[in-house]
Amino acid sequence: MTTKFIDVTGKTEEEAISKALADLGLDRDEVSVEILERAKKGFLGLGASPAKVRITYEAAEEPIKNEEKKATPPPPPPPDPEVKKPQAIPSPPAPKPAKKPVRAKVEHPQRSSAQAVPVAAPVPPLPQPGEICNDEKAQQIIAFLTGLLDHMDSRAQVKVYRDEEERYKVVLEGDKLGSLIGRRGETLDAIQQLTNYSVNKGGDKRVRIHVDAENYRYKREQSLQHLARKMAAKAVKLRRNVTLEPMNAYERHVIHTALQDVEGVSTYSMGTDPNRRVIVAYDRSGAKQG
Repeated sequence: MTTKFIDVTGKTEEEAISKALADLGLDRDEVSVEILERAKKGFLGLGASPAKVRITYEAAEEPIKNEEKKATPPPPPPPDPEVKKPQAIPSPPAPKPAKKPVRAKVEHPQRSSAQAVPVAAPVPPLPQPGEICNDEKAQQIIAFLTGLLDHMDSRAQVKVYRDEEERYKVVLEGDKLGSLIGRRGETLDAIQQLTNYSVNKGGDKRVRIHVDAENYRYKREQSLQHLARKMAAKAVKLRRNVTLEPMNAYERHVIHTALQDVEGVSTYSMGTDPNRRVIVAYDRSGAKQG
């Protein structure tokens, strides 16, 4: 894999980022965003300037060119004047053996390609939610979410589990759940907050409710851990601090946890929500997390 980047402009930072992601065919979690110039509105249309961002991403190397270069050397062998004489002396049947290797070469790639199919690396199993729960709180969760999803014109099914940390883990199941997840999980976070507020309102003991769909939380966590390691390596290589894009409290916690034992870097947060960011600092310690 090689690291590449492109610079894109737009009326706003978000427009420039969306344009770059569309051109690259990548998701927001697969790239690193650096704002080079912020958009300026100007006065009465004068002095306005577009936003400029730099999108860094990883691209696979293309081995095809190397194979083509290796395939060109065979032409030199033909100029052999001595070889032509031995071929003229023997009887005509001599060239027949050359046809057999050709057939063998045609069949060999078919066998190798067929054998290459099962070589794919096994995909690690996703974490299991636990045992289905149907106590009073679980019924309240199901009743609230069923009404909310019906209001959102969604036919998703609601299943409630109880995990090892005594949390109520809610899994939304069905087809085309992207609208319930939203951009970077914003809609899913809103559903989770509403559910926690509704179920815990007026209760003596507060319970924690975790809402997920299509294992988005797990996949997002894996993506953030990969991003954290990548940015830590960048900070060490460049010997300077690296600022990540704004994240919510949970996502910032994932970054802090992923790098808490990494030598050469430390992490801390700056700004106020919703624009609070994690800073991956080079060769610093004792930074506050939050």
